[in-house]
Amino acid sequence: MRVRAFAKINLSLRVLGRRPDGYHELRTMFQSIALHDTLTIRRVRGPFTLTCDDSTCPGGRDNLVWRAAEKVWRAAGRRGPPRGVAIHLSKRIPMQAGLGGGSSDAAAAIRALAKTWGLRDEQRQHALAASLGADVPYFLEGGTVLGVERGDVLFPLTDRSPAWVVLVIPPFGVSTKQAFGWFDRAGDSPRLKRSSVPNDFERVVGERHPEIRRSIRALRSAGASLATLSGSGAAVFGLFSRRPEADAAAAELWAPGRRTIVTRTIDRRTCRRLAAK
Repeated sequence: MRVRAFAKINLSLRVLGRRPDGYHELRTMFQSIALHDTLTIRRVRGPFTLTCDDSTCPGGRDNLVWRAAEKVWRAAGRRGPPRGVAIHLSKRIPMQAGLGGGSSDAAAAIRALAKTWGLRDEQRQHALAASLGADVPYFLEGGTVLGVERGDVLFPLTDRSPAWVVLVIPPFGVSTKQAFGWFDRAGDSPRLKRSSVPNDFERVVGERHPEIRRSIRALRSAGASLATLSGSGAAVFGLFSRRPEADAAAAELWAPGRRTIVTRTIDRRTCRRLAAK
């Protein structure tokens, strides 16, 4: 079995404050894009194994796919450690980029292993996804979705019009924990309160990585209808209505050590249809 794990961008992201449970209250609009990782699942004899074609990808229980396998195995009423399945992960979504690659991989693993091990309860699958991370439930939904609370309470929206997406991937990553720390230290800064940018992380991350600000300005100058940070970064994206303009912007922003990727948005129906192929 092969399943696709699609990346996402955040069309908007507001951090509304810290919650009593220590998490942050968010209001964000997710959007699926065609860039994806691929999980190949095989039945085997012996214990569960996970391999990846990217040597920098964490292995073992540090990988959300492994933890997803453990949770589905137990939820399906099976004892001991997971066994009988091997997963190979082909990585195409850059890590520490705000594109949700790890969360999407975990959701794809839940979807595939639930079929393999007989966990048919979709509500239980969503509960397992939420226990792995705030973004993971979104990837069981796909398309254009409003996320509130931790970002894990979801309200599917009418899918927005298709667009071409230019991703700009700098030669560094930004961890979510790091970005929230920067945001919290900025506190009640008047600059944050007056912010008109679509993503509240854009200013605090951009202050520490000026390349991000330059990439956003360049995408806007190239004609992007929306250009901002995705998630907490470090990837920046721009939306374009036509492929030639997207290709031209990607070529203009490419530089040694900096990647550009041209992809497209996908709607909920397409995301779900292609996720199982």
